[in-house]
Amino acid sequence: MVWPLFVHRGSEPEEIASMPGQLRHSMSSLVEAAAKAAELGLGGVMVFGVLPQEEKNSVGSGAYDEHGLVQEAIRLIKQRVPQLTVMADTCLCEYTDHGHCGIVSGETVDNDATLELLAKTAVSQAAAGADIVAPSAMMDGQVGAIRNALDQAGFANVPILSYAVKFASAFYGPFRDAADSAPSFGDRNSYQMDPAAGYWDALREAEIDDREGADILMVKPALPYIDILPKLKERFNKPLAAYHVSGEFAMIKAAAANGWVDEKRLALESLTALRRAGAQFVLTYYAPEAAAWLAQ
Repeated sequence: MVWPLFVHRGSEPEEIASMPGQLRHSMSSLVEAAAKAAELGLGGVMVFGVLPQEEKNSVGSGAYDEHGLVQEAIRLIKQRVPQLTVMADTCLCEYTDHGHCGIVSGETVDNDATLELLAKTAVSQAAAGADIVAPSAMMDGQVGAIRNALDQAGFANVPILSYAVKFASAFYGPFRDAADSAPSFGDRNSYQMDPAAGYWDALREAEIDDREGADILMVKPALPYIDILPKLKERFNKPLAAYHVSGEFAMIKAAAANGWVDEKRLALESLTALRRAGAQFVLTYYAPEAAAWLAQ
């Protein structure tokens, strides 16, 4: 299990109302969370940056700033908890003032112009010490652009975890609240997958990333698209991941708070289903709780 973590500029952590128990971490509380992840034996953490609006701009320069929020967070974690695998979200949406995953021309996302910036972001994250970079923007050609840039910069051994099959889902709502990354206009349907798309569409997306050099393929969200996991498992001889996303987490938390479900049983059942379907690792906000439950 991999634990997604949010970090912001503040000196104190902030609670995320729509994701009970999750925080926008300060740097110090982020290191504490990373140490907890290592102590629990988690597979790693994924770091997401949360910038104040005044630091965002149209080209998301905070994403690829050598001294950006995520870059400094990675350096600090690797310094204090060097044994922990640190993954970096490689996208622009948390850093653009319009909230889209790429730069825009008018009200259209410019796919090709975004590729260079995603590549710069990945290189800056690898230089900061990220063990794995994880492009999530769903731009055509992003994996190839990132692989080439990493290789040329001397990071040929840094793997790419590709959000290969990422749907335009309503299950991302709490995440966008946590990361302050909701689009200010339009939506992401033009570059994320249609929820009605079938296996062949998912296979085509995954095959493109596979050819471009992805080392790990991921399906997001996890449970609504669990039918995709065994198909990809059969097709590709490489690690497969699933993202148990914020909406899935928040719904279990809300139902449990109302006494409608047994939280522990439901959370573990959901995560077990993903493992049974073929996921070799799962990104989940339940990671620390689930690890503690399983150790009992």
